[in-house]
Amino acid sequence: MLKSHYHEGLLEAGCDEAGRGCLAGSVYAAAVILPPDYENELLNDSKQLTEHRRYELRKVIEHDALCWAVGVVSPEEIDRINILNASILAMHRALDKLELRPEAIIIDGNRFKPYGNLPSATIVKGDGKYLSIAAASILAKTYRDDYMNTLAEEYPQYDWRSNKGYPTKKHREAIALHGITPYHRRSYNLLGCRELSLWD
Repeated sequence: MLKSHYHEGLLEAGCDEAGRGCLAGSVYAAAVILPPDYENELLNDSKQLTEHRRYELRKVIEHDALCWAVGVVSPEEIDRINILNASILAMHRALDKLELRPEAIIIDGNRFKPYGNLPSATIVKGDGKYLSIAAASILAKTYRDDYMNTLAEEYPQYDWRSNKGYPTKKHREAIALHGITPYHRRSYNLLGCRELSLWD
C-alpha cells in the first residue's frame, strides 16, 4: 500500500512527468492533491499498470482528488531550455493551475527547482511510494498519450499511436526515411547515431 503523504499535517501536492525520454512531442506533468489519509489500493506507478487500468484510474483520481492539473512544455521549449528544465517547468505549470494552493510538494525523481517558498521533497521512484505522485504519474501519462494519439493521426508513418514518441526501432527508421516533423525534438539524437545529422 502506498503512503498517503510525506509532509505531516500539510496539504500536499504530488508531481510527476511523462515523456521525458521521447524523441517527439511535448513533455507533460501533473500535480495532484488528494484528501488527507486517502486510500486506494489500485494506485501505483503508471508504468506498472495496463493502459486500460490507467484510464480507469484517471476517472477515479479526477473524482476523488481535492484538485488536480496538468502542465505542458512544447518541443520548441524543450530544445531551448533542455529536457530537465522543461520537465520541472511542466510541473510548475501544473502547480500554477491547481485550484487549491498546496502547503508542500513531493516530486518523483531527484531534481526540482523551488516553487515559491513551499517545502518540497524529491523522492526517487516516488510514483511507487506515494499515492499523490502515483496519481500524478497516471494523469501525466494518459493525457500525454491522448496528445500523441492525436499527433499520430497527422503523422501516421512514425507509429506514434504505438510508441508515443519514444525511440523505438520503427520510429527511428521512419525518421531516417521521412525526415523530422515540427513535433520532433531537434536537440535530441533522433537517429541514435553520432555521424548523421538531420538538418546540417
